Amino acid sequence: MTGMNNTAKLSCKALWKVYGGSDHAQGHIFGAEIVPPSDDVLKKFGMIGAVKNAFLDIGEGEIFVIMGLSGSGKSTLVRLLAGLIKPSFGEIYLDGKDLLKMTESELIEMRRHKMGMVFQHFALLPHLTVLENVAFPLTIQGQSKADAADRAREVVDLVGLNGREAYYPRELSGGQQQRVGIARSLAGEPELWFLDEPFSALDPLIRREMQDEFLRLQGLLKKTIVFITHDFDEAIRLADRIAIMKDGAVIQVATPEELVLEPATDYVREFTQHIPRDKVLSVGAVMRHGSGSGPGIPVAAKIADIAEQVINAAELQSVIDENGAPVGVIDATTVINVLLGKET
Repeated sequence: MTGMNNTAKLSCKALWKVYGGSDHAQGHIFGAEIVPPSDDVLKKFGMIGAVKNAFLDIGEGEIFVIMGLSGSGKSTLVRLLAGLIKPSFGEIYLDGKDLLKMTESELIEMRRHKMGMVFQHFALLPHLTVLENVAFPLTIQGQSKADAADRAREVVDLVGLNGREAYYPRELSGGQQQRVGIARSLAGEPELWFLDEPFSALDPLIRREMQDEFLRLQGLLKKTIVFITHDFDEAIRLADRIAIMKDGAVIQVATPEELVLEPATDYVREFTQHIPRDKVLSVGAVMRHGSGSGPGIPVAAKIADIAEQVINAAELQSVIDENGAPVGVIDATTVINVLLGKET
C-alpha cells in the first residue's frame, strides 16, 4: 500500500441521491437548511435513498476503498463523485473546486483530463487492436494518431502487454483484457482514478495477479484512487482506508486494522468477523513495551508476514519504527493468539 498525505484531493459533504417522489417533495425535503430525513420520511414521500448524507475526505495519493453488500449504494456514490450523475443534495469538491457549480462542458473536460475510470465490464472495442483501444480516448480528445499511438505504447508496456499491441480483444485472456482497460484509463494520465469492482469477473488466480499489478502500478504512479469492491480480502490487501456502506449510508471510515479492532457498529463487526486477523493486524497493534533481540521487526509489518520468524525465535523479538529505532517487543504467544483468532 502507498503512503498518503493529509491533503484532501476529493471531498463530499452531506451528499444525497434520492430516487422517486415529485420534484416538489424533493425540494421540500432537501431545502437550503437540510435536516437529514429519516427512512420513514423518505418512504412517506415515495422516495428511496441510494446515498444518504455522505461525508468523505479522500487524501492525495490514497487508495480509498468503498465496500458494502449489493444495493448498499457504493456504485451510486462513486458515480456521484465522478460527476456521472447529479446528487439530490450536497457538495463535491475536487482540488477545492465545486464540481456542482461547473457547466456540463467543464465537467466533461475534467473527466477527460483529470479522471480515469475502470469498470467490471471491460467494454473494449472488438474491431480495434490493443494499441488502438488504448489510443482511442486520446484521439477523441483531439491528439494526433501518432502522438496517441506513442502514449498508448507507453501504457501498454506499463501494464505488461508489450508484444500484444496488434492483438484483438478476442485473442486475449480475461486478465489481459482487463489490463487493456486499465491501460486505456491511464492513457490520459488521470490524477483521480475510479475503479468499480474491476477484478470481480476474473478467476481467483488471475484476480490475485491483477491485484499485484494494481499495487505495482500504484507504487509507480501514486494516483488518488477510489476503488469499489465487496470482497474484504481484496479491500484489506489494497486499501489505505475503507468506507463501509449499508442502505445508502456510510457507516464507518477507517483503516483495515481500525475496522477490525474498533468496529463502530454491530454491522461492521459482523462484516469483519471472518477476516483472518493476521492479514490485517500490524505488529504495532499487538506489541508491548520492553527490550528484545534480533535484527528488529518493522512496526508496520503484518502478523501474517512475520509469524514464522517470531514463533521460531527463542527470545522476545525487538520491534523497530521506520527509522530503525526500537519501540517495543513481540513474542510467540502473542502471534499465536492472533493466528488462533483470540483477543490480544
